Amino acid sequence: MVPDLHYGISCPTDWVRLPLDSEGGYGSWVEATVSELAERGAVAGYELDRQVLRKDLKARADDSRSRDPLCAFALYPDGFDAALAVLEFDLIHPDGTVPDITLDWLEETFSAYDFGRPECMRTLLPIGPAVRIRQNFAADDPPPGGPGVLLETLTYGILPSETVSALVLLLSWTTPGMEEAMEDAAESIAQALTVDRAGTARNEHDDIR
Repeated sequence: MVPDLHYGISCPTDWVRLPLDSEGGYGSWVEATVSELAERGAVAGYELDRQVLRKDLKARADDSRSRDPLCAFALYPDGFDAALAVLEFDLIHPDGTVPDITLDWLEETFSAYDFGRPECMRTLLPIGPAVRIRQNFAADDPPPGGPGVLLETLTYGILPSETVSALVLLLSWTTPGMEEAMEDAAESIAQALTVDRAGTARNEHDDIR
């Protein structure tokens, strides 16, 4: 039996949580988020294209929802009307096919060889041991007649201590030159993850189960 666990996720304020469980569309969420980001940008001295931002927010939500993660966030720094990165979290529970989830299994399952061997390393996070996988893919739907788009990703497959399930964090981006900043962001978020067997919130984090 999989124990009842709550995982706490803490992201900086420029990460916008995407409404993956919205059944009635994104209308009210999009408008509220556009207003919030536009006001925040104005304070910082930027003017956003609200129409571009509306389309980007809906596209990011649709895209993440198609993969059905437990939760997802998009990165909108001040002054940007299109997300620079997407962060998704998921849980993997053992079953008859994979009765014992290991770091070796996570590395093998989440590694691809589209552009050579991925960079894999083992690390220890506060909530438990993890495998860190850095790799690139050819992004879907490249511009017609244009060059392909490189999708860069960083995955953490984590085995929270004293649990049987795995927590997977996937960060992806397509903007060139963002590697160091994105790796630092993913590391910071991974370091701040929490797990609570009793389901009691210890911090003001988003919780997933």
